[in-house]
Amino acid sequence: MQYFRMPIEIESPEELGYQNIRYNLAESSVAEKNLGELGLDLSQLKLEYTSHRGHQGLRELIAREGLGLTEADVLLTGGAAMALYIIHTSLLIAGDHMVVLKPNYSSNIAVPTAIGCSISPYILEFENCWDLDFIALEKLIGPQTKLLSLTYPHNPTGKILTEEMIGQLMHLADRYNLYLLIDETYRDACYPTVYRLLASYHPRFISVLSFSKGYGLPGIRIGALITKDKKLQEIFLAAKEMIQICNPPLEEAIAYAIYLKKASYLENINQSVAVNLEIFKQWLNKESRVEAVMPEGGVVCFARIKVNLNFTFFHQTLFAKFSILLGPGHWFDMPDEYIRIGFGYPSSQDLKQGLIQISACLDKCS
Repeated sequence: MQYFRMPIEIESPEELGYQNIRYNLAESSVAEKNLGELGLDLSQLKLEYTSHRGHQGLRELIAREGLGLTEADVLLTGGAAMALYIIHTSLLIAGDHMVVLKPNYSSNIAVPTAIGCSISPYILEFENCWDLDFIALEKLIGPQTKLLSLTYPHNPTGKILTEEMIGQLMHLADRYNLYLLIDETYRDACYPTVYRLLASYHPRFISVLSFSKGYGLPGIRIGALITKDKKLQEIFLAAKEMIQICNPPLEEAIAYAIYLKKASYLENINQSVAVNLEIFKQWLNKESRVEAVMPEGGVVCFARIKVNLNFTFFHQTLFAKFSILLGPGHWFDMPDEYIRIGFGYPSSQDLKQGLIQISACLDKCS
């Protein structure tokens, strides 16, 4: 493995310092919750080794999100990041070929790169409304392809799958005998996801979930890895045992308590996020220098600046003069005319003011 730091991590709010950011529009999640807000009594929790597969009750609840899944198909991990790492390092070795959606969460490209894989990116296009073209996608897949890596609801564009598209992905899995990794980190964030957990559709589909983005609980570092493939699940478990052995009981207890009341918990969050989405839409309608395909899921939008700028100077000015952080295109190996705007994290007032200041920075940099 050849490790290297990713721009999205080097330039993240936690690395730059939250105290240096007045309007944080770079976050890809909803606002974090305080432990006191959750109303949990954890005083009797025993700080012991937990089941290596994870909290059985939580795994049972997650399995119900699919069709024909059981708790045995669910492995709890240290966040989605660990799940993705386990999948890539379990399925791939140096020289293996994979196809990955682009733009994408950087880890889904960086880890296979560190392994030494041959990677064919399928590049989504703004002009095609960020939609998949299955004819073009299939041309990238060959007999040596081991893995197709997708993320839906998509980060950073907010696109989702349809039942027809899921059927086409099943066809690819069967025809080429490959695994499909579907990062579902943004499932039910802002919008309810209309289809079942994707791992329930096909034994070669692998789903990943997280409590970070839509739940506002990134600090508990709980994710889930779901597959019907029993042998593969045992390999994933072996990888987890080498990395972490088990999840901390405190984090699992919080995740389980929240998942028990998932519907009401997410409803309250998503109502607030929906208000912010309308604020964002209203700004886009007025700001002629920025265009976007509106998201269908998740709490981010991958917009595009239409005017010619020195984009490095624009982002530097935005941070230095206006105390605003956006997700620049290079976080996703894309040109910096693209900007990921997170509308789920800031308060409505901060979002309004932040968007106004983006327009002011465009004035200054034009």
